[in-house]
Amino acid sequence: MPAAIGQELVALLPRLRRFALVLCRSPSLADDLVQGACERALANADTWEPGTRFDAWVFRILRNHWIDQLRRSKAEGMTEDVTEQKQIIGDSGEGPVLSRLLLAEVQRAIDAMPQEQREVLVLVCVEELAYREAAEVLGVPIGTVMSRLARARKRLVEMTEAA
Repeated sequence: MPAAIGQELVALLPRLRRFALVLCRSPSLADDLVQGACERALANADTWEPGTRFDAWVFRILRNHWIDQLRRSKAEGMTEDVTEQKQIIGDSGEGPVLSRLLLAEVQRAIDAMPQEQREVLVLVCVEELAYREAAEVLGVPIGTVMSRLARARKRLVEMTEAA
């Protein structure tokens, strides 16, 4: 394994965890997903094609690992909900409180979206993948990414303005 892949993988960890949280909504499960995706990426480092986006390749591995996890634990269901976590640390001033309330409102709106819309919204708007790259990660045509993203953005605006 080239050292550069290991270094790129370490630099990508915060973004992988954020995407894993969007997928599973559980901090502990997200950590497990990221670890599993990293293991798979390292084990299959020779399949990554230099010149392509490394982050999109690893996001696809993470998403496929999540799908595998869902298939294996379909009968068990989710054991922990990220919305029930009370691990907020920070300033007690009005600004941070209002920011958290807005962020919580946006998070609830995103959580209420269908899985397909959440995935594309995070990959394109948060992780800044191009439509083509998001389409490759999700295994769908680019037009599907564009329509899901349009619906997700519209729904996000509607839900946050209504609240």
